[in-house]
Amino acid sequence: MTHTRVLIVGSGPAGLTAAIYAGRAQLNPIVIEGEPSSTTDQPGGQLMLTTDIENFPGFPEALTGPELMARMRAQAERFGADLRVTKVQKLDTTSHPFRAWLTDDVEPSITADTVILATGAKSLMMNVPGEERLLSHGLSTCATCDGFFFRGQEIAVVGGGDSAMEEALFLTRFASGVTIVHRRDSLRASKIMQERAFANEKIRFAWNSQALEVLGEDRVAGLRVRDTVSGEERVLNVTGIFVAIGHVPNTTLVKDQMDLEDNGYVRTGLGSFTSIDGLFAAGDVQDHVYRQAITSAGSGCIAAIDAERWLEAQGL
Repeated sequence: MTHTRVLIVGSGPAGLTAAIYAGRAQLNPIVIEGEPSSTTDQPGGQLMLTTDIENFPGFPEALTGPELMARMRAQAERFGADLRVTKVQKLDTTSHPFRAWLTDDVEPSITADTVILATGAKSLMMNVPGEERLLSHGLSTCATCDGFFFRGQEIAVVGGGDSAMEEALFLTRFASGVTIVHRRDSLRASKIMQERAFANEKIRFAWNSQALEVLGEDRVAGLRVRDTVSGEERVLNVTGIFVAIGHVPNTTLVKDQMDLEDNGYVRTGLGSFTSIDGLFAAGDVQDHVYRQAITSAGSGCIAAIDAERWLEAQGL
């Protein structure tokens, strides 16, 4: 059994920033990075699937997601963080100290005075051929992150809710045209977002259209869709595809133990405090609005400071 004052679950920008701050505060945090084979607990988080990053402050030249995460990981190690490539399969927050079971544990192997939950969220995908292969090669789940790279190109946005409208409207700043692909004949988005999309001359609509296949070898070269009414298939000649059908926070560890928002995200009050005393949340697991690497990093900093002050207040 290992005891730590700070246990950090997750190793994306939020988790590693929390580790840097907790390490500099000499709290010797343990960071559970996740497992390479996992789709929801991958070490480094979603940035490991990102190619060029140009909007992270301090890097005037683009760097890749894996490069950024490698630098953050090395910085956390420099300040004494204990990083472990494994997964938390169970977390008990019903009493102090908290208890964590790792991948192969029958009994808990870590106890912690505080836990920073930084498990992130996963994008819902279309689950069609070519999607996984071309992710980050013309297919993206974040217009704010990647829209700049599609200047003058034809782009498809898959989805019909507010997120899809926001993505499409943002992409019109760069694209020559944006086609919203929706499997119904009406949108789920709020009325105001629909009006904005309908009024934009760059936006077109592929109604009653179901995505079947992402085309292309090394880069996106089109999207094959089927008409849900007639059954007719056709190819949209696009070189970029943005999937905007929603996100799911990775809250399996705590969903029956703490207060969540109606959409499933962890509810945080001031700073990173949750409904459980001593448990803090940072990054995409509690942020369903911004979802940027820099905002996740900032919330990781907040969580580490909150945890440090909580420990001090408890005399720990």
